[in-house]
Amino acid sequence: MSSHIKRMKCSLSSALSQKHSPHSNRDRFIQRILGIVLTMIFAFVGYGLNEIPGFHYVGPLACAMFLAVLYRQLWGYPEALRSGIEFSAKKLLRGAIVLYGLKLNMDVVIHHGMGLLLRDVGTVVFSILFTMWLAKRFKADASLSLLLGIGTGVCGAAAIAAVSPLLKSKDEDTAIGVGLIALVGTVFAILFTVLRSWLSLTDMQYGIWSGISLHEIAHVALAAEPAGQDALAIGLLAKLGRVFLLIPLSFMLMYWMKRTGKIGSDAKMEFPWFLIGFVITSLIGSYVLGKYIVVPSSLMNGVSHITTFMLTMAMVGMGLNVSFKTLREKAVLPLLVLSITSVILIGLTFLTV
Repeated sequence: MSSHIKRMKCSLSSALSQKHSPHSNRDRFIQRILGIVLTMIFAFVGYGLNEIPGFHYVGPLACAMFLAVLYRQLWGYPEALRSGIEFSAKKLLRGAIVLYGLKLNMDVVIHHGMGLLLRDVGTVVFSILFTMWLAKRFKADASLSLLLGIGTGVCGAAAIAAVSPLLKSKDEDTAIGVGLIALVGTVFAILFTVLRSWLSLTDMQYGIWSGISLHEIAHVALAAEPAGQDALAIGLLAKLGRVFLLIPLSFMLMYWMKRTGKIGSDAKMEFPWFLIGFVITSLIGSYVLGKYIVVPSSLMNGVSHITTFMLTMAMVGMGLNVSFKTLREKAVLPLLVLSITSVILIGLTFLTV
């Protein structure tokens, strides 16, 4: 018996020493780097695909994520590179959300968009509550539907990416939600441009309508730009108000998760420091940069491109977790819910402009 125990101890110590050996650590480091590089390659290919006529309506983020989903179906999940892929899906995601705050000009929203902000609140509240009600009626997946409601009401993929860690959402739900939002939002943005000439709206009214009803900032820009610079400016201002509402909404969701016991009464909820970073960068971008620190516009544009690229890499990491079987089982009903909610939201906001 004693010899048997000694052999077990020797085997255990050998395994531990092998686990912490320099070679093992180096291998894990290389695997992580290769996983990050893989998501980077998909992101680059997504950007390249975005240059093809027609694909630019969808955007590089959705293009790269769809490629990642396709790769998963054809060749499976690259298990050896999991640590790097998860780094992109989680760490880079949080970093992108922090940098995303630089795009939000709080001063403009607070001083020039308070009337629009009230409409934005209505958009956010309606989108979330109606989506969840409709999902319950259709028996659609509740977790995915909540992400879609938030994405519809706030700012599309960025909102879904920001709240998914707070809601403890699965990576596949986050990826599916981002893909559906990109798809539906693009369709409606194109429909807006087609319908514009048939509607009895002024350019300013059309811009407001686009800003308070469409899903992504890119969708608002796509729909409003043909109506002129004034329509585009007021549309983006209305959209910025919805991005601003991501801050209070995130902390409300944290409280709701604790209050309802969604994370367990004894579980500790990781504080979303990246949202604090989002607030800080928003304040810096609104009140410091350009006023006390002069930053070339080329540098700010570069940071914006880096932010989008990091978010694209994160979506690739999540897309690699999605299987077509999951899409068939989970995405059909939420897609129907998202489409109905979007149609009704667009109709209601049209009546208010």
